[in-house]
Amino acid sequence: MKKFIAFFLLMSLFCLSLYAQDEKNIRIPLIGEDAPSFVANSTLGEIKFPQDYFAKWKILLSHPADFTPVCSSEILELAKLQENFIKLNTAILVISTDGINSHMEWVNSLEGIEYKQGPKVRINFPLIADDHLEISKKYGMIHPTYSDKKDIRGVFIVDPDNKIRAIFFYPFTTGRNFDEIERTLIALQTADKESTLTPANWRPGDDVLIAPPLNRNEAEKMKQKNDPRFYSYTWYMWFKKMK
Repeated sequence: MKKFIAFFLLMSLFCLSLYAQDEKNIRIPLIGEDAPSFVANSTLGEIKFPQDYFAKWKILLSHPADFTPVCSSEILELAKLQENFIKLNTAILVISTDGINSHMEWVNSLEGIEYKQGPKVRINFPLIADDHLEISKKYGMIHPTYSDKKDIRGVFIVDPDNKIRAIFFYPFTTGRNFDEIERTLIALQTADKESTLTPANWRPGDDVLIAPPLNRNEAEKMKQKNDPRFYSYTWYMWFKKMK
């Protein structure tokens, strides 16, 4: 009996050490890293990420729970913008820590709301069940020393090569700004297409920045070309006209 108890305690300690090690490995994936893959159930069926979204941009948004007021307002606002994201070759995926049945009920409830006196919306993007917190852990949204689910409110913009390109985190008290998320997506797509940069407060259609010259001499050479497409405010800040 003593041997059995000793063996049981030893195995318990081993399992606890593995769990602790796993918790320590939880981290937010960085910009430029591959977005962690996962397979999960959703309101639109099984999701295999990123395989199901080949050649698309992806935006992953996480929520701590269904039927929460801030998150509900966000889903409704996102539903209004979903056609914009389709035009931008971008898939929207919403992750919540409740189960699939709760997700279905939440969607059904939200689609019956005339939010801000507007028309009722259809939610055509999937709500993914993360009731075991597997996805939340892969994306570093559960901290090993502070596991309160209310802070699972991240946004990850992922490019067609499955590289993370932008990350946002919001507290549970503050609704997300989807205009800013859409603006950031368009800025990333513009930078990729034009090989340019976007300045502060850039809006789609505004002029963009180009990579700066290496030094003042290179800047002077650029200036002497008198190319009407480009202008500068100082030798290291050159703009390209977009109109």
